[in-house]
Amino acid sequence: MQLTSKVALVTGGSGDIGGAIARVLGEQGAHVVVSYVSALEAAQQTQADIVAAGGSASCQQLDQRDPEAIEVVIESIESTHGRLDIVVNNAAWNIGIPFPDLQALTPDIWDRVLETNLRAPFLLARAAAPLLKADGGGHIVNISSAGGISPGSSSIAYSSSKAGLNHLTRCLAVAMAPEVAVNCVAPGLVEETRMAKRLPDAMAEGARRQAVLGRVGQAQDIAAQVLTFVTSTSISGQTMVVDGGMPGAMR
Repeated sequence: MQLTSKVALVTGGSGDIGGAIARVLGEQGAHVVVSYVSALEAAQQTQADIVAAGGSASCQQLDQRDPEAIEVVIESIESTHGRLDIVVNNAAWNIGIPFPDLQALTPDIWDRVLETNLRAPFLLARAAAPLLKADGGGHIVNISSAGGISPGSSSIAYSSSKAGLNHLTRCLAVAMAPEVAVNCVAPGLVEETRMAKRLPDAMAEGARRQAVLGRVGQAQDIAAQVLTFVTSTSISGQTMVVDGGMPGAMR
């Protein structure tokens, strides 16, 4: 298995995409730390699935809007495992607010989206840097969105946060080189996920129509791309869009 003896932290591993990523990393031999905010049962199910498949996993509560909580989780991983090789910044928050409805996008909503989706991945990278740089170097994979490339998503705040995350990926790739590779996966519409269900119906249907492959991305497609990044030794600073080939995100 490609990741035997490695330790991976997957934030939001209780969710649909995070769970798929955690399971793939577990299948490849990594011990996976599955973080969650409040969905303990879902995180435990992800853990149980990994263990049932012959892997190793644990759960860790993390509200990544809290800088102290981030430090506690990283310290716990170091104390328990002595290493951290992979960080997948998957956890995010969104809310469906049509772009023209500027009044509905309040300062509090804006701050919560940006704190969760952009500030937290930076703080996690910062806190994990010493462990990631040890033992020959590690990997960070940020989970962004096609909405960070073209202006369309659940809200202006969400698109802005993900655009920032795309560029944070490039900045961290420079800052953490040569020991740590930093890459990003930018999904478009991912069917049957909680995030997808928060999109306005017209936007979701538009994504399905535009996908040149006749299908939008699936959670397993995203997990496969994460695995490609964390097993590569020569890719850093890249954002790979997984959306079925929507022209608006082809850059």
